[in-house]
Amino acid sequence: MLAKMTSKNQLTLPKSITALVGTPEYFEVEVKAGQVVLTPVRIQRADAVRAKLAELNLSALDVADAVAWARQ
Repeated sequence: MLAKMTSKNQLTLPKSITALVGTPEYFEVEVKAGQVVLTPVRIQRADAVRAKLAELNLSALDVADAVAWARQ
């Protein structure tokens, strides 16, 4: 299947391809053995992160302590 690159380096992916991977907004792009590889990526929004922290009953202090620990 072909996809044409525009003068602005943009590609339009065929609908049949995006139907197989869903409709992600972002792709990780890398070159492997001379081929361009696109991997769908789901970006978590800040609201989703806050909701998960609340679900786990973690406070801002817990997060700050974890970051300080990781930076040691």
